[in-house]
Amino acid sequence: MSLSIPSGLLERAQQGEVDDAAFVDCIRVSLPYAWSVISGLVTDLNEGGAQFADNQVPPPDEAARGQLLRLMASDAMRAAVERYYGVRLGFQNCHRAAVFRPEATVALAEFTTARSQLLNQSPELVDC
Repeated sequence: MSLSIPSGLLERAQQGEVDDAAFVDCIRVSLPYAWSVISGLVTDLNEGGAQFADNQVPPPDEAARGQLLRLMASDAMRAAVERYYGVRLGFQNCHRAAVFRPEATVALAEFTTARSQLLNQSPELVDC
């Protein structure tokens, strides 16, 4: 299961739309490692002048890796987190998450090229 959904939130979803605040809180609580990676990158981005901030440190274990993969693989979760923080997310391999300033379209486009993905490969990441 991707998320641990409180019964009240599930009931609201069954009755209609769920607001971003409730959904983002569910993501934060359900995927604490993934949330900490993204929120840390947002802090790094806000404190620096770069177009993006990225994480190149592998997760400490498979459970943490799974959290990051679930967050980054879900269009709904990614979009909600992007709206919450006002950033764009990028992802390579099994752990290289990145947050981009909204205006950093060239940097995001470069990060998501086949060339960039290929250059980010290493033998240690073949099985991640």
